[in-house]
Amino acid sequence: MDLKQIHNVYFIGIGGIGMSALARYFKFIGKNVAGYDKTQTPLTEELSNLDIDIHYQDDISVVTDRFKKKENTLVVYTPAVSVEHTEYQYFLTNGFEIKKRSEVLGLITKGSFCLAVAGTHGKTTTTSILAHLLKETGVSFTGFLGGISEDFNSNFVFEGTDYSVVEADEFDRSFLRLFPNVACITSMDADHLDIYGNPEELQKSFVEFANRLAPNGALFVRKGLPLKGLTYGIDDDADYCITNLKIENGSYIFDLRTPDTTLVDVKFNKPGRHNLLNGLVAFAMALHTGVPAEKLANALASFKGVQRRFSYKINTGDFVFIDDYAHHPTEINAVYDAVTEMHPNKKTLAIFQPHLFSRTRDFADEFAKSLSKFDSVLLLDIYPAREKPIEGITSEWLLEKMKGTQVKTIQKSKLINEIKEQNPQVLITMGAGDIGLEVSKITKELQDAY
Repeated sequence: MDLKQIHNVYFIGIGGIGMSALARYFKFIGKNVAGYDKTQTPLTEELSNLDIDIHYQDDISVVTDRFKKKENTLVVYTPAVSVEHTEYQYFLTNGFEIKKRSEVLGLITKGSFCLAVAGTHGKTTTTSILAHLLKETGVSFTGFLGGISEDFNSNFVFEGTDYSVVEADEFDRSFLRLFPNVACITSMDADHLDIYGNPEELQKSFVEFANRLAPNGALFVRKGLPLKGLTYGIDDDADYCITNLKIENGSYIFDLRTPDTTLVDVKFNKPGRHNLLNGLVAFAMALHTGVPAEKLANALASFKGVQRRFSYKINTGDFVFIDDYAHHPTEINAVYDAVTEMHPNKKTLAIFQPHLFSRTRDFADEFAKSLSKFDSVLLLDIYPAREKPIEGITSEWLLEKMKGTQVKTIQKSKLINEIKEQNPQVLITMGAGDIGLEVSKITKELQDAY
């Protein structure tokens, strides 16, 4: 399809992080944009402030007439929306052009030099660092980010059209709609088993993604992954390697070795070895746009971060509050390692909201092991997202598997009192559901106390 012939774009599930970036893009290039979402959030309010019409009831009668002209309207939907959705069914039965978010992203980026970031973990941070590096070094690009960058205060960045920076999502095999020129794969841990069935199928999908690379393209893979490509790592023989790593005043200082040169005393401010690796591969990808390595190293030092990715909400001498999107055991381990590296020997309290019944079931033992590393844990109810409940799979069931730590289930309304009662030195909130909406309340309440 030719996007130039499209005048109106309607989104079913406009409030999602990926969908809202596309909505911003189409609004930016002058299309009429509107959409539905089931929940009003700060993100949908931002879109409304851009004069994007959003409603929150599944009711085709409230969709304005211009979006019911099928000859020049594109309907974009997210897999998180049920096929039984009334509006979806209306557009489907009336023969509208309907496409998944990933298909539209592929269409938009096909005409540019595409830099795609894939992997079970680290996509959003890596994509955001890459966008920051390109912006700081004057590269012309359009960026579609999977989170709100603290450097841009947005999940959509327009700095030109020569390059596109995209998050290549493995969920629902979405990344197989992209046409990357340069790509990276940060990790291939088992996840989305409700889609893939088993870890082997997930790995096959990543191999298929790698095979979509353009001729003469470059693929970067974390050292140790069973894929051919340029490797990156810490203190190993990777093609792009961090050595002489030390911590000074909460920042990493290190040497960065590439196949062509070694940069000395590079600085990166985001805690966590996992974030350091994200920064390294973003650097390597940006290098492929022709920017001098020294300029990229300077830009790396000024990266601020991404909302809900090891985000410091409070950081005083006596108390630290960190919020993170971690929703997989590997990500929880990474958060724990970063906390203990930057704040050693501190009493920790982790608040975790499990995301999806299927993921909780499939990785229950791993979740229990990862969470049990913290001194104390509070478990919120499982956030269902697109799923219906699975009998017997609850936070209470997960609690029974946890050993060696103080743990209890809790309702959101009781969080503040429980935090004050436990009085931790480091508080961490984790999860991919609506726990993020609680963070501002917790921050406001605790700022006065500390």
